[in-house]
Amino acid sequence: MFAVKHVTDSKGNVIIQDPPVAQFLFSNSKASVLWLIVRLYIGWQWIEAGWHKFEDPAWMQTGDGILGFWNRALAVNNGKPVIAYDWYRNFIQFLVDSGSHPWFAKLIVFGELAVGLGLIVGALVGVAAFFGALMNMSFLMAGTVSTNPVLFLAGILLILAWKNAGYIGIDRFLLPMLGTPWKQREAEVPAQIPGAARTV
Repeated sequence: MFAVKHVTDSKGNVIIQDPPVAQFLFSNSKASVLWLIVRLYIGWQWIEAGWHKFEDPAWMQTGDGILGFWNRALAVNNGKPVIAYDWYRNFIQFLVDSGSHPWFAKLIVFGELAVGLGLIVGALVGVAAFFGALMNMSFLMAGTVSTNPVLFLAGILLILAWKNAGYIGIDRFLLPMLGTPWKQREAEVPAQIPGAARTV
């Protein structure tokens, strides 16, 4: 029989340990070098996309850039709608009908630039990656594949690595100021579950 191993805190809560690879990737400052490479690549992709739109009057003045994208997404291709989900199609149709394209185009432009800047300088990496992944998912749901799947996956990984992904960056100083320090408090001596082996 295999002994079931548990670690509990002083209140009797079972502490589920992360596997070593997860601890390294998502909690160890040494992995921040890897995340720096990911951040710079993904951040540059967002900066490039946002800057291209920023220089385009169809995005910054008329909003026709996003309007054209919405109209293509609402089209029917080979008898099937491009957007698979009715609720998302209704949302896009509402944006078109309400004439939201002038302000929404600017929201996309500055959103892409903000995500890219946040990732490159390492400021609130988890938050920047979340909004980047949200935009990627929105583009995917509207039928645009391009680089969105790769950027979405990288964004999810950066969200998981929010504690150490920005360690080589502003987050090294910003997160502790916000009350999320990397230094751990001295751990309480774990209490054992009766009859179970204790692991560290």
